Amino acid sequence: MTLASGPLVLKKTFMRQYWRIQQSQTLISMGFWITTLTLLMWPYVKWRFDSDTEMLAIPMTYWGLGAIAFSVLAIVLIMGWTYDVFLGLWREHLTVVQERNPFTTYKVNAPFGMLLAQTNTILRKLSEEDEDIIRHCDFVDRWLEWNSEQEIWARTMSSWKEIVGEEDPYLFHLSEESRNKLESAAEEMQDF
Repeated sequence: MTLASGPLVLKKTFMRQYWRIQQSQTLISMGFWITTLTLLMWPYVKWRFDSDTEMLAIPMTYWGLGAIAFSVLAIVLIMGWTYDVFLGLWREHLTVVQERNPFTTYKVNAPFGMLLAQTNTILRKLSEEDEDIIRHCDFVDRWLEWNSEQEIWARTMSSWKEIVGEEDPYLFHLSEESRNKLESAAEEMQDF
């Protein structure tokens, strides 16, 4: 392991642990819901469960606490089922998330942009006589030019230089001016 990769390993390890915490958060929060609501309701219903009485060798107090806990769990699961199956609000939520994501509407990240540029170049060479195809290819070229001015492309160029070690990752689909702008933006980029 090189010295430069030390902070990267620490970041990745930290993010893996953070992800694990997020994944267990659902179960932990359900446990907190059940425990908190059971203990909050217990003072109001404990008079119904005589602690001196037993059923199946278990004091009625535990039956009462278990019944409240099961009721809370059932209510939360019924609400979840209703939200998922009956209302289906998550579908609209995902639609809104996709609509708000610029990379599903009008932005292109640099690696995908390179693939799109290669495909566009092949299409242009195969259809040199077709004006509609050339017009489409011109549009894709303008779109990629515009995307090259975005921060994510500068960040990608900066990362390529650092990770791959290339002095000048050549992006053939960009004009000389756009390549120079991207190059200077990548040099000014502060990687975290």
